[in-house]
Amino acid sequence: MNWANESSLKEFVLLGFSDKPWLQKPLFVLLLISYTTTIFGNVSIMMVCILDLKLHTPMYFFLTNLSILDLCYTTSTVPHMLTNISHNKKTISYAGCVAQLITFLALGATECLLLAVMSFDRYVAICRPLHYVVIMNPWFCLRMIAFSWFTGFSNSVLQSSLTLNMPRCGHQEVDHFFCEVPALLKLSCADTKPIVAELFFFSVLILLIPVTLILISYGFIAQAVLRIKSAEGRRKAFGTCGSHMVVVSLFFGTSIYMYLQPPSSTSKDWGKIVSLFYGIFTPMLNPLIYSLRNKDMKEAFKRLMLLTFYYKK
Repeated sequence: MNWANESSLKEFVLLGFSDKPWLQKPLFVLLLISYTTTIFGNVSIMMVCILDLKLHTPMYFFLTNLSILDLCYTTSTVPHMLTNISHNKKTISYAGCVAQLITFLALGATECLLLAVMSFDRYVAICRPLHYVVIMNPWFCLRMIAFSWFTGFSNSVLQSSLTLNMPRCGHQEVDHFFCEVPALLKLSCADTKPIVAELFFFSVLILLIPVTLILISYGFIAQAVLRIKSAEGRRKAFGTCGSHMVVVSLFFGTSIYMYLQPPSSTSKDWGKIVSLFYGIFTPMLNPLIYSLRNKDMKEAFKRLMLLTFYYKK
């Protein structure tokens, strides 16, 4: 029987760490703090990038999109996780699970592509500075953003369809905090190898191609920076790219670990922890990384605070 037909009127049980009741309260507090920090940090970056005219550049346009994406990314899972952790009945409706799966996959894939776009922006800025304004014109930037969002949601529809059409023979207990592909595949009572192979192919396209392009971009950037004679110039160039490389390492490292291996090879609890990291904690760290390591962003924050204080007086 088709999974969609079999499950349309039923709920899923999201087990999370139900077998570790002592962990529920600390986890709730940790998630609440991280979600609050994510909202505050990303909204702050969006406001600064929009209100400060000096930040109306392609780099900060992409950063604003990343903040919007991270807000939606965490909101698709964390509020329901907090509700489930605080209640004994840890369920999600079939429609809610489908919506969560599609949204989480779409935003995750879009972030992969957006990070690749941001690395290309840094490559042009450092390796071809005289052509930067021409290459990174507003129309080109908009097209790259539109391509990232469209490809992310297209990938999500394909992967979600493959996952949700697997028969599950009445299995309803998802051993995870939210509806994610590896956890849902474990419910299937059929041979998942063909589906896993197809999902692996899409994951390679969405994960490995962007990270390869990012590495190539930063290879050229490193060569260009090493040719700069001024130590101050090298420091500034590496500082500009350092924040992006930290974000790339955190996000792609955990995502590749989770999606580019068979579901059965991921230990039960470790898989949950890794998912929490790239799905919740990385979006929380992004604003901190960009604001603390970025001189322009710190100066823009100061200008905004001074302006706010001046108007209050």
